[in-house]
Amino acid sequence: MPAAQKPMRYGHTEGHTDVCFDDSGSYIVTCGSDGDVRIWEDLDDDDPKSINVGEKAYSCALKNGKLVTAVSNNTVQVHTFPEGVPDGILTRFTTNANHVVFNVDGTRIAAGSGDFLVKIVDVADSSQQRTLRGHDAPVLSLSFDPEDVFLASASCDGSVRVWQISDQTCVVSWPLLQKCNDMTNAKSICRLAWQPTDGKLLAIPVEKSVKLYRRETWSHQFDLSDNFISQTLNIVTWSPCGQYLAAGSINGLILVWNIETKDCMERVKHEKGYAICGLAWHPTRRQISYTDAQGSLGLLENVCSSPSRTPGSKVSSREEKDYNDLFDGDDTSNAGDFLNDNAVEIPSFSRRIINDDEDDDDLMMASGRPRQRSHILEDDENSVDVTMLKTASSLLKEEEEDDQEGSIHNLVTSQRPLYEGPLPTPRQKPFQPGSTPLHLTHRFMVWNSVGIIRCYNDEQDSAIDVEFHDSSMHHATHLSNTLNYSIADLSPEALLLACESTDELASKLHCLHFSSWDSSKEWLIDMPQKEDVEAVCLGQGWAAAATSALLLRLFTIGGVQKEVFSLPGPVVSMAGHGEQLFVVYHRGTGFDGDQCLGVQLLELGRKKRQVLHGDPLPLTRRSYLAWVGFSAEGTPCYVDSEGIVRMLNRGLGDTWTPICNTREHCKANSDHYWVVGIHEMPTTGRCIPCKGSRFPPTLPRPAVAVLPFKLPYCQIATDKGQMEEQYWRSVTFHHHLAYLADNGYEYEESTKNQAIKAQQELLMKMLALSSKLERDFRCVELADLMTQNALSLAIKYASRSGKLMLAQRLSELAAGKAAELAAASVEPEEEEDCRKKLSAGYSNTAPEWSQSGLKNPVEDDAEDSGEADDAEEEPEAGLCGLNSFCKSANFSDVPAKAEGAVISSSQGRVNPFKVSANSKEPGRSVNSPHSSNILDNMTKSSKKSTAVHRATSSEKSPVIKPLIPKPKSKQVSAASYFQKRTSQANKTEEQKEENSKNLSSEAPAISHENVENQRPKTGFQMWLEENRSNILSENPDFSDEADIIKEGMTRFRGLSAEERKAWTNKAKGEAAADEAEAKKRKRVADASDETKIQEEAAKENLNLPKKQKPLELCTNQKLSAFAFKQE
Repeated sequence: MPAAQKPMRYGHTEGHTDVCFDDSGSYIVTCGSDGDVRIWEDLDDDDPKSINVGEKAYSCALKNGKLVTAVSNNTVQVHTFPEGVPDGILTRFTTNANHVVFNVDGTRIAAGSGDFLVKIVDVADSSQQRTLRGHDAPVLSLSFDPEDVFLASASCDGSVRVWQISDQTCVVSWPLLQKCNDMTNAKSICRLAWQPTDGKLLAIPVEKSVKLYRRETWSHQFDLSDNFISQTLNIVTWSPCGQYLAAGSINGLILVWNIETKDCMERVKHEKGYAICGLAWHPTRRQISYTDAQGSLGLLENVCSSPSRTPGSKVSSREEKDYNDLFDGDDTSNAGDFLNDNAVEIPSFSRRIINDDEDDDDLMMASGRPRQRSHILEDDENSVDVTMLKTASSLLKEEEEDDQEGSIHNLVTSQRPLYEGPLPTPRQKPFQPGSTPLHLTHRFMVWNSVGIIRCYNDEQDSAIDVEFHDSSMHHATHLSNTLNYSIADLSPEALLLACESTDELASKLHCLHFSSWDSSKEWLIDMPQKEDVEAVCLGQGWAAAATSALLLRLFTIGGVQKEVFSLPGPVVSMAGHGEQLFVVYHRGTGFDGDQCLGVQLLELGRKKRQVLHGDPLPLTRRSYLAWVGFSAEGTPCYVDSEGIVRMLNRGLGDTWTPICNTREHCKANSDHYWVVGIHEMPTTGRCIPCKGSRFPPTLPRPAVAVLPFKLPYCQIATDKGQMEEQYWRSVTFHHHLAYLADNGYEYEESTKNQAIKAQQELLMKMLALSSKLERDFRCVELADLMTQNALSLAIKYASRSGKLMLAQRLSELAAGKAAELAAASVEPEEEEDCRKKLSAGYSNTAPEWSQSGLKNPVEDDAEDSGEADDAEEEPEAGLCGLNSFCKSANFSDVPAKAEGAVISSSQGRVNPFKVSANSKEPGRSVNSPHSSNILDNMTKSSKKSTAVHRATSSEKSPVIKPLIPKPKSKQVSAASYFQKRTSQANKTEEQKEENSKNLSSEAPAISHENVENQRPKTGFQMWLEENRSNILSENPDFSDEADIIKEGMTRFRGLSAEERKAWTNKAKGEAAADEAEAKKRKRVADASDETKIQEEAAKENLNLPKKQKPLELCTNQKLSAFAFKQE
């Protein structure tokens, strides 16, 4: 199986870096250009021990507890290992030492420097030195012969020499390298190496191959190369067994050859292609540690391992070393057998049979814990089923002869089942959000939006420092930590501390209530025996503590004990904000590296309720929880170890939405961001960058960076993907406004309005983009997310773009949305009307909500959009029955001229010229119903007129058939009587649009007397004069003439067809049925002849109706054509 390449991590600053293992392979030691030597327990060690040896460290070697380094001050120093105590200087040079190596037994070191010299020094007595002279340029590398007879060296003079140590003479020299004047300018550092054990071969990296020379004969044996090598090889190292040879190139390629077969076994490419300058093979495992020229550290595992065997490592994972600490109580040993292949070695089956003299019920695992019969999860190849063990044990008791042991073993092993499924994952330990690990002597106990709590536990002092971001809230505090507090939380009201129990003392919960108005500002509570506090948090007026007894205890901020309830599993972490409590716990055992966590979200206000009922907490594969908390606006959030930030999406059924990946902002794989706070407005996170670690040091004070949030949408580089991400990010991050409103909190209404405006702008941009791409169906989908105002603009855009089918679809969508809004508004009005009826008695007028089904949905749309309509159009019952969005087939020409809107006609609607021949529409044919503008359907009335229309709609008949052809004179005359005429005969479309904006302010300015003198009265005008006083008495708030006219038109439409026809006949001069109607006609009409009035009106407006005599077809056509020319 191929080698596993673990992600590289930060080791040192940029520059040459060297690496080696200790004798046992328990530690990785590195040195770099920052002058530090770091001791790593494994690659995941976030807190390596660091030893400063100088300004720069060029090379390091470790043997027998002695750490030797070549330092930039021209010295070779010795430190004890692993203590790191300085132990003197072995030798000095006139320039920097470039390389230092130990011999096999660790008694001598060899060092080569830039002054062309090679020195061999005894470690025990540094005065015993031997100097090898002969190179004409700085020495690049050295290697001791395993038999301690020869020493090989490479130099910038281009030669590789072999020296005999005893007489300090050069045995052989090969001109293999390119010449240069310094190590920094060398194309390759040529780190050569002798084969271990017998030293039979000397490996030298030369250009794109490795040359191997035989010992003593110094003949060239063979070369190792590969087609994938494109750059010069830089370094070689042997496996401890001497069977494999690894090499690294200057472009980051690592190769491993089998010396016997000369086959290339492994090929691994550096993540970023940096030069490999350090290479070390683990002394006992199939692992290679390597460093690059940028100071990063990497590890290869399972190098040249067969598929049947996967060797473990003590260095490969900290979880394998400390996995016992990840389990609590009695589960420790049992889980260890399942999870750690190397911690417990299971003996073979036959050996267990021989040593087992007890009954099958007493069979024990190697850990000492009884094995469950139903689950055998051992990953060892000798694992067998308990039933097989029982059978073998009973057979062995019956026959104790040695010759039968082998047959039993063969019988069982042939039938044993092997478990090859996923293994359980160690449970994550409890932690406090914003805290660093407990084992650190100087650590953060809490870093949150309120302040910082630091803990110092060293030989001199054990104290806690509390610092507030806002010093006006409270001054900084210094506390002694005599009780060894390890858990803390900080809020604007109090400081909460907790400690574990000891043999003498119980676990304690200590609160410093610094916002208290009395003199007693702290309280202390002891937990019951054998119950430790594992997590704490603070909210507004309350404190909570989760204990090892799976209990969550609530307290007031003053120390009063409140509710206690059980948790479904061991707590992992908690957070509080206001009245909200966020609890994460283990809901089960995870497998294959995954954690199985659950979450509860409770509200602890006056009305206590549980929002999340133990729902699973989603995490990235093979990750663990790193931080939990709330945003500054009060939305629960959390971060996992892979850097994914997730937030509760209240608008999507309380699901978790990933809002940021902090790893995308890291420069190296070993870098991380330590989250300390999240903000929704603006959408940013406050994080501390940690170079080469998962958490920051306490000193110096780390700087806080601000990361922008970005939702993981597809094709984010395109305009479409970018706008989609921006829209849904805005929607997601503004759900908290609805939560605040529902819970009675105050918030700025302007913030919500700005967010909605920005969202609608993005939707319009996406609709325009989809329209250009001929994605009309997608346009309708986007329009479904719009408000009524934005939808009106979308319809206008589609109409002007020539996409009439899209405009029609959007119009139908707007009709549906308007109907939904109307239905939603009926419910509160219905309740209010019911209360009025119950209190004031019954009235003769039908209630508004009883006729809600006859309302015009467009008028409801007008209430939401806030746009006023300057003219009402009489609905045609037959058309409105087919299309609820259709207002009328009869349109007044004067309002149309003022608004600049084109008269609507769509597929399946009656031609408007059949009803009214006075509509003026430029460039439209009478027989082209699809060419009309849809925007006239979106005309909206004011809130007042809508309310009056609802109140009087109950008087309408269910079906009102249009009057043909007489209704055209009724509608046109009524509208033209109250509408200001324009003297301009020809207007452009732009002028009409400009007039439509000022329509609401211009139209009502017409005086009643002037219009009456210009035009003859119609039936509606006579009816309005008769009922004006009633309208004003019922609506005393009507101060505008336009409101009275609209209310009158609404009521006039509610009359029956016979009543309206009677009023029309009175206005046209027909004989009255009785004398009362004749008197009313005389008060309204002029004494002059009716025929003269009609002729005078015809001169003023050609669109006014004629006599009752119907027009000829050709006359209608001519009048229509004339109306077009008029426009």
